[in-house]
Amino acid sequence: MPIRRWFLCVVITTALMLSPALSAWAGGAQFPGMIGSMNVPVESLKDLRFRSIVPQRYDFSCGSAALATLLTYHYDRPTTEVETFDSMFRRGDQDLIREQGFSMLDMKHYLEAEQGMPADGFRIGLDDLDNLGVPAIAMIETRGYRHFVVIKGLEGGRVLVGDPALGVNSYTRNEFQQIWVNDILFIIREDVDLARHRFNASETWAAVTRAPIESGVVRSDLASFTLHLPRASDW
Repeated sequence: MPIRRWFLCVVITTALMLSPALSAWAGGAQFPGMIGSMNVPVESLKDLRFRSIVPQRYDFSCGSAALATLLTYHYDRPTTEVETFDSMFRRGDQDLIREQGFSMLDMKHYLEAEQGMPADGFRIGLDDLDNLGVPAIAMIETRGYRHFVVIKGLEGGRVLVGDPALGVNSYTRNEFQQIWVNDILFIIREDVDLARHRFNASETWAAVTRAPIESGVVRSDLASFTLHLPRASDW
C-alpha cells in the first residue's frame, strides 16, 4: 500500500474511533469497524470517583454522608445520607448543627442508637491506622473549609480518601498531615474482619491511579518517528 493511502487510512480510522469515545459520558459508546460495530460500556470519571462514596447534598451534611459511606461500603450496611442526616439532626443540637455541621459525637450517638455499633474518636497516627487496617472518618480543612472524609486505604506512602463532596482522591502522607484537623480518627469498634476486608480495595485505588504517561514513549524514539512522517512534498 502506498504510504499516502496508508497514512490517510490511519488518520480516518483514528478519527472514527475517537469521536464517539470523546462524546460518551456514561452508558455505552459505539465504535465503528470494518466488520460492523461494537458497543463498549463506559463510565464517566465522576461516576468512577463516586462509585464507593455517598455524595453529600448540603454544605453541612458531609458528616452524615461520610458516615453513610462508611456503613455502606465498608461494613455492608447500606445506608443513605438521608437516614443518617435525619437521625443525627433529630437527636443533636439543631442550631449548632446548622452552624457547624455534625460532630463525631453525633456520629457516635447514631451508631449506638440506630446500628448498635460501638465507635469512638482516637488520637492516633496514620501508621497506627495502617497497622489496624480499618477505615476511619477524619476531619480535614482545605481552603478554610472543614469537612469529614473517609480514609479508605493506606498504601505506598499515599492516603486514599473518600470525600463526600469531591469523590475519591489520594494524598501523600505529608499532604494529608497538613490538612488533617486535630489528629483524631473516628473508628467503629465492631466487625473488624469485615472492615479490614474492605480496606485498601483495589477497585477504589483504580479511580485515582496515575497513568505512567512519561514512560509510554521514549523521547528519542518519538523524535525519530516524527522525522520519518510523510512531508508535504511527498503528497
